[in-house]
Amino acid sequence: PLRPGFEAMAVPMLRTSISLAPATSARGMATLKDIETRLKSVKNIKKITSSMKMVSAAKFTRAEKALKPARVYGTGATALYEKNEFESSKGKELILAVSSDRGLCGGVHSAIAKNIRATNLEKPVENLIIIGDKVKAMLSKQMSNAFVVTYNNVGKSQASFTDAIDVAEEALSTEYDTANIIYNNFVNVVSYKTKGKEVPGLEAVESNDGIYLYDEVDSEVLKCYQEFTLANIIHHAIKEQEASEQSARMNAMENATRNAGEMIDKLTLQYNRTRQAVITRELIEIISGANALD
Repeated sequence: PLRPGFEAMAVPMLRTSISLAPATSARGMATLKDIETRLKSVKNIKKITSSMKMVSAAKFTRAEKALKPARVYGTGATALYEKNEFESSKGKELILAVSSDRGLCGGVHSAIAKNIRATNLEKPVENLIIIGDKVKAMLSKQMSNAFVVTYNNVGKSQASFTDAIDVAEEALSTEYDTANIIYNNFVNVVSYKTKGKEVPGLEAVESNDGIYLYDEVDSEVLKCYQEFTLANIIHHAIKEQEASEQSARMNAMENATRNAGEMIDKLTLQYNRTRQAVITRELIEIISGANALD
């Protein structure tokens, strides 16, 4: 089933192919008009990529600011699982992939899909929850039968904790033994690392004697705590993914702007040389005609 779990609206993207080979005249040389048209096109592309870089930089600043508190809560939520030893179960495993609907950000989404494919080779994935259409499109041909639920309309605006609760409730209804949340962990502006975070299921938590050292702990309390903890971890993973995605898109647009600038310099040089050749040829024809009259 497809769930629009996020408030953002999907934005259709149009991909166009631009030939790098300039048009040629009958003599096999690019005409001035052809080069001028291509030069204008590349300049427009440079303006677009430069604007997208500035927009990504602003979004990255907001994403990095939102990541700091989410990382505190996410780290605190996993402290219970790290300090208590839970029985490792080889039973039903749930994989939750965190991505978005938006591209033009390098290998952010493909890294997550690659990680899930590698996991599927070791052990067939039977239950898969996907946040975002990018990873869904990459895995739909091979693993569509494992999809439990997918969420779209992700990436235009920042996700809220309510969205994470919705995903957590869906995950808990799957009744897993172990949940593996795969996302891109933000390292710095130029790097991120794809990682998985394992969360034990409710039965594994209930079977741990250390949990009952706390006061007033029963099955209902553990169920509520498990849902709240899982929502915090998912929210943290989403915020890590958002920061990684925006930084990768910012770097990708910066590289595209630089490449467009280099292409503009080459086309400008080619345009000037072609223009000079045309002028030289016209002068030779004029001089040759004058000499013929003499």
